[in-house]
Amino acid sequence: MKASDLFVKALENEGVKYIFGIPGEENLDFLESLRKSSIELIVTRHEQAAGFMAATYGRLTGKVGVCMSTLGPGATNLTTAAAFAQLGGMPLCIITGQKPIKKPKQGLFQIIDIIDLMKPLSKTTERVLMGDHIPSIVRNTFRNATESRKGTVHIELPEDVAQEECTSHPILIHDHLPLMASSESLEAAFELISKSKRPLVLLGAATHQKRLSKTIKDFIDTSEIFFFTTQMGKGVVDERSKYCLGTAALSSNDFLHCALDRADLIINIGHDIVEKPPFLMSNPGPKVLHINTQPAEINEVYFPHNEVVGDIANSINHFTTAFKHESVDWDNEYYIKIKKEINSHLTKYFSDDRFPILPQRLVHIMRETLAAKDIISLDNGMYKIWFARNYKCYEPHTLLLDNALATMGAGLPAAMAAKMVYPDRHVVAICGDGGFMMNSQEIETALRLNLNLIVIILNDKGYGMIQWKQEEMGFGQYGLSYQNPDFKLYAESYGANGYTPKSDRDFQDTLDYCLKTNGVHLIDLAIDYSLNHEILNVLLKEKTCLLST
Repeated sequence: MKASDLFVKALENEGVKYIFGIPGEENLDFLESLRKSSIELIVTRHEQAAGFMAATYGRLTGKVGVCMSTLGPGATNLTTAAAFAQLGGMPLCIITGQKPIKKPKQGLFQIIDIIDLMKPLSKTTERVLMGDHIPSIVRNTFRNATESRKGTVHIELPEDVAQEECTSHPILIHDHLPLMASSESLEAAFELISKSKRPLVLLGAATHQKRLSKTIKDFIDTSEIFFFTTQMGKGVVDERSKYCLGTAALSSNDFLHCALDRADLIINIGHDIVEKPPFLMSNPGPKVLHINTQPAEINEVYFPHNEVVGDIANSINHFTTAFKHESVDWDNEYYIKIKKEINSHLTKYFSDDRFPILPQRLVHIMRETLAAKDIISLDNGMYKIWFARNYKCYEPHTLLLDNALATMGAGLPAAMAAKMVYPDRHVVAICGDGGFMMNSQEIETALRLNLNLIVIILNDKGYGMIQWKQEEMGFGQYGLSYQNPDFKLYAESYGANGYTPKSDRDFQDTLDYCLKTNGVHLIDLAIDYSLNHEILNVLLKEKTCLLST
C-alpha cells in the first residue's frame, strides 16, 4: 500500500469526514488517495479560511477538524488558524506537504521549517519520516488534539515519503476513560462551596461539551447558585434562567462586576486565562475554585485557592448529588437586585429604530427573529462586545465568537462550517466590513457548496473597535479609515444575492426574506457606533452608585 493511501485510511479510521484546504504539487499523491476515499475535500479560496472552517468543525462536533496545504506559503497561511484553534481550545489537525527529504532536487526553493514554525502554535508537530510510521503518528496526533485541553496538532508529509510502499495498517481505536478528580479534592471543594455565603458560578469555553450542558444546568437548579459566563461560555446553560446574571463582556465598567465585587467565592468551571479574564483576582478578594480537566496556569491575575482537576461532568455531578442532601442559605438578595439592573439596561436601546442602526438594536432584532437553535457567527469588532453582553443564548454553540486569539476574518468561514454541521438551522455571519474583506472570497466557496447562508456586513468604513480605543485614549483619529466596494454588486458578481437596506424596517423585511429564501445573501448594513462612549460612561457612573448600596 502506498504511504499516501495509508495516511488517508488512517484518517478514515479516525472518522474524518471533511478535509478543508488548498493542495499543491507536493500533495498530489495524497490528493489522489483522497479522490478514492470516503473523505470529502472542501477546496477553499485561501488556506486561512480552510483552517477556520476545520477549527469550527472541531469546535461544534468535538471531533478533530482537518485542513491541509502545500509547503511554504500554503503552510504559513495556516498559522493564524493554528493559533485560533490552539488558544480557543478547538481540536484541529493541520496536514502540510513538503519537498522530498531523502533526495532533495530543488535546493531550498519554497522550503521553510514548518515543524519549528508550528511548535509555539500547536500541541504537537511531527514530520513523517517513514511511511510505516503513519498509523501511529495519526493515532497519537488525533489523541493529542482531543485530550485534556483541546487544540491544534500538525503533521508534515514529505512528497517522497508519500510515495513509499508500506506494510502497516491503521491502528485500532480504543475509547479511553477520562481522568476523574480525586475524592479529596472534591470533598475540599464542596466544603469551600457550602461554607460560602455569596458564591457565583463562572462558565468558560471548556464547558461547551455535549454532556455538560444538562449536567451544569442540573447543578445550577439544584444548588440555586447564580451564574455568569465568559464570552465563549455563552449558551452552555439557557440564559433565560432565573439564576443567570449575564456575560462578562466588558472589562470592568458593567453592572455584572458589582456582583463579582460582592461575591465571596467564584466557582470557575471550564475557564482558563487564555480567554480574556472577566475578573482580576486580588488579595483580599473572592476565593476562586478552579474546576477543569487540567490544572490552573498560575500567574498574577489567576491563582485559585482550590482546584478540582479531572472530568468536569463527573465533578459537577458529585456536587449536584451533595446539594440534594444539603440545605443551603445563600445571600442572593444583592444578586437579584443586580439582575434587575442588568436586564433593564440590556433592553434600553432595543426599540431605538434610528438608521444607521445601533448595535444594541441589531442584537434585539436578531434575537427576536432567530429560533433558539439558530446560529450567529461573529467576526471581531466593536459589535462583538454588544452581542456578547446583550444577546441571550438559549442553546449551546448558538453564538460563535473568538475571545482567545480574537482574530478578524474568521466570521464567514466559521459560519460556513456551522451550516455544514447543522444544515437544518439558520446560520447568520455578522462581520465588520474590515473582517469580512479579509476572507470575502469564500463567498464563492459557500455558493459552490450550495450553502444557505446570510452574511450581514456592518459598514462603518473603518476599524471601529480601534477607533473607539483611539478616542478613549485621547488620540486623534488616524490610520483606521478606508473605502469599501459596493457590497450589493460585490455579492452579485459571485452569483449571490446582495441588499442595501435604507431603514430599520427595510432591514427587518430584508432579513425576513433572506431567512425564508435559499441561497447566499449579503446584507450591507450601515452601523452607528456613536453612542458607545456615552453608554459606557453612563454604565461606569451608575455602577459606581450601585456599588455603594
